[in-house]
Amino acid sequence: MKNRVILVVDDEAVIRSTIHEILSDEGYQVRTAANGSEAKKSYLENKPDLILLDIWMPDIDGITLLKQWTESNENMSPVVIMSGHGNIETAVEATRLGAVDYIEKPLALSQLLRTVEATLDELPVVTNLSSLALSKAKNFDFPQGKSEIILKTCEEAEIIARHNEPVLLTGEPGSGRATFARFIHSKSDRFANAFIEVNGAELIEAGAADFLVGIETAKGLEEGLFGQAVGGTLFINDFQELGAKAQTLILNLIQNNAYIRIGDTKAATADIRVIAGVNTKSGDNEIRADLLASIAVLQLKVPSLRDYLSDVPELLRFYIDKITSSDSLQYRSFTMAAQNRLRNYFWPGNLRELESFVRRVLISGAEKEITLAEVEQQLGELAFTEAPLLKKSLLDLPMREAREQFEKAYLKQQLSLVDGKVGKMAKRVGMERTHLYRKLRALGVGFHRTDNED
Repeated sequence: MKNRVILVVDDEAVIRSTIHEILSDEGYQVRTAANGSEAKKSYLENKPDLILLDIWMPDIDGITLLKQWTESNENMSPVVIMSGHGNIETAVEATRLGAVDYIEKPLALSQLLRTVEATLDELPVVTNLSSLALSKAKNFDFPQGKSEIILKTCEEAEIIARHNEPVLLTGEPGSGRATFARFIHSKSDRFANAFIEVNGAELIEAGAADFLVGIETAKGLEEGLFGQAVGGTLFINDFQELGAKAQTLILNLIQNNAYIRIGDTKAATADIRVIAGVNTKSGDNEIRADLLASIAVLQLKVPSLRDYLSDVPELLRFYIDKITSSDSLQYRSFTMAAQNRLRNYFWPGNLRELESFVRRVLISGAEKEITLAEVEQQLGELAFTEAPLLKKSLLDLPMREAREQFEKAYLKQQLSLVDGKVGKMAKRVGMERTHLYRKLRALGVGFHRTDNED
C-alpha cells in the first residue's frame, strides 16, 4: 500500500484537499489536478497507480478524458469515476470505456477507502452497479431530476415495479413515458429479461396479429413480440392508437396469460407484464372499455417538463454528458443566464424537445460556453421551423387524417435534415430503425436504404 501514487482530478479545491488529506493519512502518495489539462500533464510526468476522476470539469468532461486516455494508452492506469450528478447511464458509459468503478458524491469515507484499496490490490470489487445491471442498463435512460414531483413519481414507479399487474402510464408527448416504463422494468424482478417496446401506431394494419403473436412458417416458428417478451415486459406506447385486432389479442393475453399463434391450435403460455403508454394530448382514443379496465390496474402519471422546470439546469448537464459521450461532440456548457432562460421556457415538446435542443446547440456552436444570445437564436429558429407544420388547412381535417399529414410532413423534413439516412433519422426522432422503416412505408414517404447509412 505504501508509496502507491494516486492522481485526484477534480475542479473543486475543497474536494481535492479533502481526498488528498484522507489518502495521505493512509500512506498513499497523492497528486492533484484541477482540470483535464493538468491531469494530462501529471499523467505524462509520472504514471499513477490509480486515478480518481471527476465527471464535470471546466475544460473537458471526465468521460471524454477517460476515452482519450484509454485510446492512447495500452496499459492505462485504473480509473474510478466520481460524480455528483450520478446516474446509471454515466456509470455504464464510464465502465464501457474502461473505468473500474464509480463513486457518487458526496463521497463516503469508508466507500472511498474500500474502493481505492480493492482497486490497487486488484481484489474483487463489489461495484455500485453489478455486472448484470451494467449489461442490462446500456440501453436505458433513467428519470432525471431532484424536484419533489420527479422524486415522488420515481417513488410511485418503484412501488409499482414490485407488482406484476399491467400498468397504464399517461403523459404528454415527449414527457418520458418510455423512460418510466424502462425504469419500472429495471426495478422489477424481470430486469434480467427482455424489455420489448413498440408503438401502437404500428399495430393498426392487418399484419398486427403476425407482429404480436408470431406465425408458424415452412422454415419454422417466426416469433412475435409476445414470444420475445416472455418473462419480461412488453411496453406499448401511444396505446390509444391500437387497432381493433391488436386490442383483442392484448386483452386475451392479459386475461389468460397465454396466446395462440397464427396457424397453430395450441395456446402458448406467456408470463408477460404489459405496460401501456397513453398520450394525454391525443383526442383519438378508441380503446375498448374492457381492455382499458384490464390495463389500468396500476396507473402512473408522467409529469410534463413545465411541472419541474427547476430541474432544467441538471437536465441540461445530463444531456450534455449523454450526447457528447455517445456522439463524440465537443463538450460545451450553458452560462447561468442561458440556463435561467431555459428554465423559463415552456418546453411544449417536453424532454424530447429539450434533448433535441441540447444536441442542436452542441452541433451548431464551437465556443466552450453556450450563451444567452445563442439560446435565443436557437429558440427563435425552432419556432420558425415548426410553424409550417401547423397550417390552418390541417386543422380543418378529421383527427386521423390530420395526424397522418402531419407525420408525413414531419418525417419528410427530418429525412431531408439527415441527407436521407434513415439510421441517423431514427436517432434524431427517437424511434427504433425497423419501426421507422415501417412508418415511412405506411405513409408513402420515399427513402433510399443502404447497408451503411449511419
